[in-house]
Amino acid sequence: MTRDIVVMAAGEGTRLRPLTERWAKPVLPIDGRPVLATLLRELAGAGLERVWLVSGHLAGQVERLAGDGSAFALDVRHVRQRRPAGAAQAVACAMEAGAEPPFLVSAADTVYTPGDVGRFADAFAVSEAAGAIAIRPRLQREHHVFVRVEQGRIVRVPDASASGEVTAGPLMAAAEPVARTLVAVCAPPYRPPYDVAQAYQAAIDEGHAIAAIEIGPTRDLTTPLDLVEENFPYLRGL
Repeated sequence: MTRDIVVMAAGEGTRLRPLTERWAKPVLPIDGRPVLATLLRELAGAGLERVWLVSGHLAGQVERLAGDGSAFALDVRHVRQRRPAGAAQAVACAMEAGAEPPFLVSAADTVYTPGDVGRFADAFAVSEAAGAIAIRPRLQREHHVFVRVEQGRIVRVPDASASGEVTAGPLMAAAEPVARTLVAVCAPPYRPPYDVAQAYQAAIDEGHAIAAIEIGPTRDLTTPLDLVEENFPYLRGL
């Protein structure tokens, strides 16, 4: 069973400016608690043991919050992404630091439906697939990554021609073939920002199976208004 996870916390959170000029996005709260703290507790509850926490923008805040992971019953290993070059490059940095597949990959600024991370990890373990991508119904957000799913497998990501009803979630899994493509797309002929979608599509094109695993709703902070709505839900609609 997968015990490691790469958590991507290096982004600048440009759509949350000016808040993220002072605070790293993963330390901002949902329900009054830092999103990263909620995520780490969820990871421990899912049976994960080692977290490769990749930080960049305001990295000190992220590293102080997570510490060595003992407060969350985890082993947290800190990795710095020196420049914002995309999510695939963040995963590649973790691999350079010692992360070995199979592992999960998650955004650092997401609150999952309780239990979903564990269910995703279990489903990936029995899938015998080279990788997996969480899927969910279309959310009421402006930014989506649409995927095409056939017989429980991802066949194209991103897929501009898809119906627009199924989107990729912020949780993935990578066995060795996908991990290899995650590194490969961080070199020419690819150009930054290096996207994980490119890596998964490259793995699909090579004939590897990528499982589509459904998860429930997620919560995150995209704009400053989200910070108000997620912490003061009674203000919605006023």
